[in-house]
Amino acid sequence: MVATAVTSSFFPITSSPVSSDSKNKKLGSGFTNIGCIKSKHSASSGSLQVKANAQAPPKINGTSVVTSPVESYKNEDGASSPPARTFINQLPDWSMLLAAITTMFLAAEKQWMMLDWKPRRPDMLVDPFGIGRIVQDGLFFRQNFAIRSYEIGADRTASIETLMNHLQETAINHCKSAGLLGEGFGATPEMCKKNLIWVVTRMQVVFDRYPTWGDVVQVDTWVSASGKNGMRRDWLVSDNKTGEILTRATSVWVMMNKVTRRLSKIPEEVRGEIEPFFINSDPVVAEDSRKLVKLDVSTAEFVRKGLTPRWSDLDVNQHVNNVKYIGWILESAPLAVLESHELSSMTLEYRRECGRDSVLRSLTTVSDSGVGDLAKAGEIECQHLLRLEEGSEIVRGRTQWRPKYAKSFGGVGQIPAESA
Repeated sequence: MVATAVTSSFFPITSSPVSSDSKNKKLGSGFTNIGCIKSKHSASSGSLQVKANAQAPPKINGTSVVTSPVESYKNEDGASSPPARTFINQLPDWSMLLAAITTMFLAAEKQWMMLDWKPRRPDMLVDPFGIGRIVQDGLFFRQNFAIRSYEIGADRTASIETLMNHLQETAINHCKSAGLLGEGFGATPEMCKKNLIWVVTRMQVVFDRYPTWGDVVQVDTWVSASGKNGMRRDWLVSDNKTGEILTRATSVWVMMNKVTRRLSKIPEEVRGEIEPFFINSDPVVAEDSRKLVKLDVSTAEFVRKGLTPRWSDLDVNQHVNNVKYIGWILESAPLAVLESHELSSMTLEYRRECGRDSVLRSLTTVSDSGVGDLAKAGEIECQHLLRLEEGSEIVRGRTQWRPKYAKSFGGVGQIPAESA
């Protein structure tokens, strides 16, 4: 192979047999090695044709060196056999071994570069793999998200569902990074033993500004106690580049038995797991103590019927994900509001869960009747109810809407030139 080729360039070897009547003849001052001179008579002309295999003698320091021909062996039939194998031509193919070693070194270097990854520009993603990390004495969890092209809506800003999914993702990863994630979805090991899961009962969210495609948002989250049998989780979403606050959210969670589907008190074993991570702090959003209005078909101005969960709407606890409820609530919001305003805040109260066979109805009432006139409509407030077709309440809600572009351009109706 490679070693054989290199060796043969220094040590010429002839493979032709040497007949007894073939002699080395001296030509001039050098020697010519002629092996296996074959002759045969042409059938047409009777002339003698000669075929010779000759090699020029090698030289060392300008002096010709005579090399004796390598003898070949003949078997009983007179056929010549290849020369005997020597140490040189039995060496392995070192090129293949060298290629394998090179591949291993390149793979190891790539892994090391990934572990030692650092941003080359200040505007690059700080958390390149989206894993998140524990910060501030292990009590806060931080994770970055890049807004993808498929996560924005008609206004070129991140959708409500995208932002709410970021909140839910950081909550789960916080439990995982703190070592509190058992076999269940967000449940601690002791919760898994007792068939307990977390369910949200109330949530308040304030949207100060919506991120756009390509923005990187930083989500910080932490937990606190809420009464004797509840837990409060807060989120703070900011622009990773400028530090501007984009979204603030607070929520209250309680435990439910996933077998009986009934609410449960926090067992002492579970309390011992989660209390070391509690922070004594005020909610990031001031509590809106106003009572949420109960709507019915006779009082609702807008109704959307026949809403059914899809298989993809269920989570691992076999109930509809709470983010999906928000989308159903907005299904009955009037198109005039969606076109001229953007959601600035919402308050939700979760009353019960629904399964994959549920059929729901979304009801909405708008507090301002002049929603069709953008010049006159300022802040708009809506009341919402998501219920089963048979009447059981799922979620009550209240949303507030501000005119689009008002926060970015300083006035109602001031639309950018490219959007006009």
